[in-house]
Amino acid sequence: MELHYLRDTDKREVDFVVLQNEEPLFAVECKTGERSVSANAHYFRARTNIPRWFQVHQGSKDFGNEQTGIRVLPVEKWVKLLHLP
Repeated sequence: MELHYLRDTDKREVDFVVLQNEEPLFAVECKTGERSVSANAHYFRARTNIPRWFQVHQGSKDFGNEQTGIRVLPVEKWVKLLHLP
């Protein structure tokens, strides 16, 4: 397992990318609020082969769809979704 981040030459970045056996499993953008999906997450999702995208926040809103785009959800729900303690 490896933990990385994404950043391009224009300084767009995504907070975390988790890899297993050098293959990306998912990416996570972290925000304090429950705003709309990050422009950087959209940008990198369109340009990478990372299969699952999440934007986690400290609020209560849960929207988007991880299968077709970027799932936006509270960090507590995200931890449960990934079966983390």
